[in-house]
Amino acid sequence: MAEASSFEWPLRVYWEDTDAGGIVFYANYLKFFERSRTEWLRSLGIEQHSLRESTGGMFVVTETSVRYHRPARLDDELIVTARLIEKGRASLIIGQSTLLKSERSSVLLCEGTIRIGWVDAASLKPARIPATILDRLEAKT
Repeated sequence: MAEASSFEWPLRVYWEDTDAGGIVFYANYLKFFERSRTEWLRSLGIEQHSLRESTGGMFVVTETSVRYHRPARLDDELIVTARLIEKGRASLIIGQSTLLKSERSSVLLCEGTIRIGWVDAASLKPARIPATILDRLEAKT
């Protein structure tokens, strides 16, 4: 399936995820990536709502790059992955993929990178990621 250092999150495709032809609408892969990133951070003990309350900061998406290989369809079982590629003082680059779950192997459907930046929640100005978050990422990845 995914690389050993990747977080994996299962997902099933519902009607609401598809277009009129029963194919996952391309923009919904970004939603799938968002959910997987959020659950990955949660698995590391980093809950975004709590962070905003305790630090006054939050992560925002600043850049995306997505490549589509094959379509997912209604009722497909997927695995959406997330893994840290690069860690900076104010941003992280996360590698993500969507795989079709199969009994024999997984098929890559979509892959991309997402840059998330840390900002002050009130002003939305860039800021440094708190050391506690960087330490947790270092210890767990």
